[in-house]
Amino acid sequence: MLTAEFKPCVVIPCYNHGAMMASVLSRLSPLGLPVIIVDDGSDEITRAQLAPLLTEQITLIRLSENQGKGAAVMRGLQAATAAGFSHALQVDADGQHQIEDSPKLLAEARLHPECLISGQPLYDDSIPKSRLYGRYITHFWVWIETLSLSIKDSMCGFRVYPLAPVQALRHPIGQRMDFDTEIMVRLYWRGTPSRFIPTRVTYPLDGLSHFDALHDNLRISWMHTRLFFGMLPRIPSLLKKRRDRHWAGVQERKGLAGLKFMLWVYRTFGRGLFTLLLWPVTGFYWLSGGAQREASRQWLKTISDYASEHSIALPGKLNSFRHFLRFGESMLDKPASWRDDLRWGKEIDFAPGAEQAIAEGKPGGKLILASHLGDIEACRALAQQVSGLVINALVFTDNAQRFRQVMEEIAPQASQHLIPVTEIGPDTAILLQQKLDAGEWIAIVGDRTAVNRQRGGVRRVIWSRFLGKPAPFPQGPFVLAAALRCPVLLMFALRENSMLRVHCEPFADPLLLPRPTRQQALQQAVDRYAARLEHHALLAPLDWFNFFDFWQLPESPHTQEKEE
Repeated sequence: MLTAEFKPCVVIPCYNHGAMMASVLSRLSPLGLPVIIVDDGSDEITRAQLAPLLTEQITLIRLSENQGKGAAVMRGLQAATAAGFSHALQVDADGQHQIEDSPKLLAEARLHPECLISGQPLYDDSIPKSRLYGRYITHFWVWIETLSLSIKDSMCGFRVYPLAPVQALRHPIGQRMDFDTEIMVRLYWRGTPSRFIPTRVTYPLDGLSHFDALHDNLRISWMHTRLFFGMLPRIPSLLKKRRDRHWAGVQERKGLAGLKFMLWVYRTFGRGLFTLLLWPVTGFYWLSGGAQREASRQWLKTISDYASEHSIALPGKLNSFRHFLRFGESMLDKPASWRDDLRWGKEIDFAPGAEQAIAEGKPGGKLILASHLGDIEACRALAQQVSGLVINALVFTDNAQRFRQVMEEIAPQASQHLIPVTEIGPDTAILLQQKLDAGEWIAIVGDRTAVNRQRGGVRRVIWSRFLGKPAPFPQGPFVLAAALRCPVLLMFALRENSMLRVHCEPFADPLLLPRPTRQQALQQAVDRYAARLEHHALLAPLDWFNFFDFWQLPESPHTQEKEE
């Protein structure tokens, strides 16, 4: 969206940063923009340093006493509005920002004049760790306060404000270090979205910071309290804002920074504090994930009805929030198992018969038919740590990139044996045979249909009864298992009675699909898999991590499904 008049200026809040100001102005000079400096009650030395810098393009506003960064920025934005500017580029005076990226922010503001354009910091090693982890906490609370992941960073003071929406704000904004976050959240509430441009941020060794660890952290905590309670009556409108977005604009739900922070909490303070923080995180995803919440409720109703009909007792209370909470716990179990943080015999062990099933059979590689019930990553990690066994995970390319990025940053050894594939074909079979011949194992899930189109636009599935209803299972993993002619195991890692328990059982040795009765044999193999998946799902219903309608495809159920 273009605007008829895009008239920007620069606003710089300054408090005792006179020594840095000449350098900041020099770096801004190629922009050729008017500059408004707001001296926030600086000392006499800074006043003397600012005086010779003034030109026709530079306006200096002096505040009689220090009021805080937020107050200084708002005074500058008011002056910019009064002078007829449409937008203001905010730059801090301490030299942290990559001012040379200003043209990128201004270009984005010109294209999207209705948005707040912000830098998204890329930090080097100069950032204090306490500040870095503090940002993770603020990110998490902002996602809750907006019921959205669209705000990627709310604390960067390098941004372009659309002045009209700012002046329309009537609620008082925090005047100190709580300003940047609060104004971004309140603008979002009023319909002004934020867009982000990656930019490097450096903390100079001789830099002057006015961040007060005690008082500013208290202000920020009080700000988040205000915003949280301000969010509660806005929940309907915030959820409507999410529903009104076109599906093509909804990106994958990420959270690498949050996951790293939560892992740090776990390793530093233990599972107790991790679990405490997990509740509000889960609450955010539960409130904002309408489709996933409905799928969870459908799953729990289906398995509860089935268990009741067959007089099967299910463990514990089942509700969708606890289901989401269990999924959150499993996200910790992945890196924790690779980092050897789970203690054998106390937090994880073998179910009866599992160890024997793993050890028995022919020497050489085996194929594991896994699922999205429980955590196969924990099985892969434990196998390598306990016995040195390498289990390669076959993952579809559509899903592999994000998962691989997460694991590379959190547990690098986990990504070394991921095999991304577009589809299961002859090349894949040859590669996997080489792995098996080397004594390595292969794991592939058998409970999700392919995300991509197969040859001729046909998605090949086998329908089998699962919890009393026909459900689609992919043919590919079973056809692959037969082609590799190796022992096939079923494996699950389920949370039972506060323990992560590894289940393993023989499935076929090898899986045979004779040509004359191929379809019948394939149906029988899928039916056996579905029956065992059902058996283990009844042991740990909350470990079901398929958050969609498992029993339906987009089209009517047939053995072969056409995709339009």
